[in-house]
Amino acid sequence: MYHDLDLFIGGDWRAASDGATRGVHDPATEEQLGTIAVATEADIDAALAAARAGFAQWRQTGTWERGAILRRAADLIRARVDEIATLMSLETGKPLAEARGETGAAADQFEWYAEETKRIYGQIIEARTPDARMAVIHQPVGVVAAFSAWNFPALLPARKIAAALGAGCSIIVKPAGEAPASCAALIRACHDAGVPAGAVNFLTGNSGLIAERLIASPIVRKVSVTGSVPVGKEILRLAADGVKRVSMELGGHGPVLIFDDVDPEKVAETCAATKFRNCGQVCISPTRFYVHDSLYDRFSKRFAEVANGLKLGRGLDEGVQMGPMANARGLSTIQDLVADAVDRGAEILAGGRRPEGINRGFFFAPTVLGHVPDDARVMREEPFGPIAPITPFRTYDEVMERANSLPFGLAGYVFSNDLTTATKAYEDLECGMIGVNEMLLATAEAPFGGIKESGMGREGGSLGLHDYLDPKYVKMKLAR
Repeated sequence: MYHDLDLFIGGDWRAASDGATRGVHDPATEEQLGTIAVATEADIDAALAAARAGFAQWRQTGTWERGAILRRAADLIRARVDEIATLMSLETGKPLAEARGETGAAADQFEWYAEETKRIYGQIIEARTPDARMAVIHQPVGVVAAFSAWNFPALLPARKIAAALGAGCSIIVKPAGEAPASCAALIRACHDAGVPAGAVNFLTGNSGLIAERLIASPIVRKVSVTGSVPVGKEILRLAADGVKRVSMELGGHGPVLIFDDVDPEKVAETCAATKFRNCGQVCISPTRFYVHDSLYDRFSKRFAEVANGLKLGRGLDEGVQMGPMANARGLSTIQDLVADAVDRGAEILAGGRRPEGINRGFFFAPTVLGHVPDDARVMREEPFGPIAPITPFRTYDEVMERANSLPFGLAGYVFSNDLTTATKAYEDLECGMIGVNEMLLATAEAPFGGIKESGMGREGGSLGLHDYLDPKYVKMKLAR
């Protein structure tokens, strides 16, 4: 099922110019699935030239035609959902049901922007004098360099590809080396749907080399990245030299505020199901649980029960609810975070170790930590894995100060049945996205992104399209 992947440049799949490849591994078995081509400088330059030519053609394509092509791409992705989901499960380890859901969400991005490309509205401004006309139009930025992460290997690149194409830009996509096949499937769908040669290109290999060469090129005018905060800062530094447009969706550390007017067991079930989705490797994952002290015991007990009841295993196996972590370095980090929290006084309510009976793969048991102090690393560093740290609070002002104390601001969550409390909390939380009595935030029609060190710009919704457009103001004097 899994196969070796080449580069896609100028409408053709091709090997790296020097033939170099690198392995892709199954995180559940640690066995090699296939290989990716390792792009050389010559390959990167070829992609740049192809994207420049592709942009010249694609930007002249009418919005209704662009929309029709994007709609066909959405239909093809949905028709190929089983194939794409299987590839995704193999390369990420996530359960097949989650992989199918992600594939559908990727198709939704193409469907949304198929419609939104027709709604690139300008503005007429009333001039001060009768012989003048003033207007604002929006035009595509140009060639886009896009860098994606491994945790959602279809949805994340889909947000970038669909928005860029919808705006009339061409794009060069660099997926994560751990999970490239899902993105490659999107590229095939775009090609098969009729996206012209060069408008979409696909590079794999050395991330640092590809990023430096693409961003340094004057051909690239826009950079989009999904990744960690350190990666985002480095991309921003590279983009500064050329004053490139940049949008970044970076790491978070999602606070969850659970007030004293809710059903703690019901909320615990909702939180646990979301926390362990994709093995906790979700940028908007709930990662700091602040529970009113009157509900703390009941909430923690039920949370741990749900964690202990999850079935672990290879994502393709029947009934599996949580797969492995994506790589060995993530597993090592999670183990260190748990050890640090326990050393600082936290108690293990569930998990806290490698699961018994699983002797290979990057598995870690769903872990619930209780009474976690604020100085524990897991409360200060994004725990990109299956750890749920829980801590009690007493007053609104106390919990809001603790929740806003970090430099991250991606997503936050509030559970309260009191309208005043819920409204005040979502207004006061310093995050780009808030869920109130809800944890499933991502959807094609809504803007996705953070504030503070969690990034800039938005993906999804109408705002996502405008990150790929330049506004142009025009003032015209009428002839006398």
